[in-house]
Amino acid sequence: MQPDRVTILAVDDVPANLAALDALLARDDVQLLQARSGVEALEMLLVHDVALALLDVQMPGMDGFELAELMRGTERTSRVPIIFLTAVATDERRKFRGYETGAVDYLLKPVDPQIVRSKVDIFVELFRQRQELARQRDDHAAALARLTAHGDNSPLALVELGADQRIIAWSKGTERMFGWRAAEVAGFSAAEVKWLDAAQSADFATLMDEMIAGALPRATRTLRFHSAEGLALDCECYCSALRDGAGRLFSVNLQILDITDRKRGEDMQKLLIGELNHRVKNTLASVQAIATQTLRHSAGPSDFAPTFIGRIHALAGAHSLLSGATWQVASLRDLVEGQMSIGTIDADRFEAVGPELDLPPEPALHLALVLHELVTNAHKYGALSVPGGRVRLAWAVSDNQLVLDWAELGGPAVAPPSRRGFGTALIERSLRADGGSAVPRYGDDGMGWTLTMPYLAGARHRGPRAKPRKDGAQAHLSPITPMLQGKRVLLVEDETLIAFELAAILEDAGVTLIGPAATVDSALEMIARLPIDGALVDGNLQGEAVDAVAHALAARGIPFLFVSGYGSDHLPAGFDHVGIVGKPFNPPQLLEAVGALWDGVSV
Repeated sequence: MQPDRVTILAVDDVPANLAALDALLARDDVQLLQARSGVEALEMLLVHDVALALLDVQMPGMDGFELAELMRGTERTSRVPIIFLTAVATDERRKFRGYETGAVDYLLKPVDPQIVRSKVDIFVELFRQRQELARQRDDHAAALARLTAHGDNSPLALVELGADQRIIAWSKGTERMFGWRAAEVAGFSAAEVKWLDAAQSADFATLMDEMIAGALPRATRTLRFHSAEGLALDCECYCSALRDGAGRLFSVNLQILDITDRKRGEDMQKLLIGELNHRVKNTLASVQAIATQTLRHSAGPSDFAPTFIGRIHALAGAHSLLSGATWQVASLRDLVEGQMSIGTIDADRFEAVGPELDLPPEPALHLALVLHELVTNAHKYGALSVPGGRVRLAWAVSDNQLVLDWAELGGPAVAPPSRRGFGTALIERSLRADGGSAVPRYGDDGMGWTLTMPYLAGARHRGPRAKPRKDGAQAHLSPITPMLQGKRVLLVEDETLIAFELAAILEDAGVTLIGPAATVDSALEMIARLPIDGALVDGNLQGEAVDAVAHALAARGIPFLFVSGYGSDHLPAGFDHVGIVGKPFNPPQLLEAVGALWDGVSV
């Protein structure tokens, strides 16, 4: 690559002298500017950057000394090297004046060509070195500016520690992340600033010692820091030891990323996955309970299939409503209209009257099944079983209670039944599960129900336990059954259908059932006052953890099992030895697990 041309200024009032210098210094990388007076030289110096000025001393108007003095007085030309050329013999006094004006040399004419070339080469090389240094300075300044801008605008906090583990650099990004200004922390260690979490100070100091000693050139750690306001921040810390070519340490560089929100998101994701797993298994267990109880009360496959499918459709419809509202609320009117959408009732024979109301998830699921049972019974035995019959459903809120009135009109006369079927039990238990009630009416014009449930958000109190029927008791008998006769077992379960199925399985095996308890408070109250031999505990009760229940049972020495859709990670800590019966459950395996509660234990 051809180097940039270097400019030299020659000033002489004699053209022949300028021509001689031009011939003497002619080369591709040097440009010679020629001025015939001091004034002309000053004009050229305003335009060109010169590496060297060759000045004749004696010139008309402005001599060389005066020109040199003017050059030294101007910032632009004050550093230009000057060599005086003169044909007049001079004394030491004149030479001293030349050096005093800033000359670097003083040559007599006729000059030695070799000497002139050598001196010019030196100053050309020095000029090039100055230009290179200036370029490097500008490059370094630009690089430093980029680094500074990166440190100031980056989401990362950039920190440098010296060999004594004290802070020597603290970026603007670090100031924004942690709240301290650089001047407030410079020269202090992380422990002195109370920046690093105290529990991690020893490990951090060990890590820094290893990096400073050269045993660990780089490392990544997850650390907890504190802001100036005392806020804890979980961070990923990327550490690098910076060294020179000889291996000497410059500093330890820390690039810190705040992952507090990400970590919270991961924790929330874990919680949601556990909750999803619980909901799915609860749903499967509910389907299992519906299937089992429908089969128990069916005359045969032809009766079982439509009844079972209808109940599943009702449950699925309520689930769809809740999923659309991200499991927050479901519209009561949508639940009612859902029965028409799946074809269970003719809109011309059904009247629904009431305000727009939203229900929480659990009551919505229960009410969906209740409505389905009412419609089904009306088709089988009530007003919808005859051509002229009609149904009217009205609801209103009174004294924090949702009151629904189901009235069948124009149907056959209805008398109280001699035995209660599963549909009737499901209606009553579903509403009792939410702290409500279901009161039937039997009359000449058809069937009626008055249904109530709490409407305002808050604690929901369960009503008295209704004992499940023992029809088909032999279905769940197993070799373990004799061991369970007379055992007093507390059932802690908030899902009505699952509690219904568990109660049936246990009581068919001869267990004396206590409960079910659907809330933590009711479970604790039963544990405190009732004689209990064992317990089955759901992993979650209406969104509340069951740690208190597990501890209360353990304190009384009562053996128990978890019956849950949760995995072990989401059950109370410290109870890894407690068995888990997963939902949906297998009845024989459930009974076997319950029987194993008293192995080697005298109750």
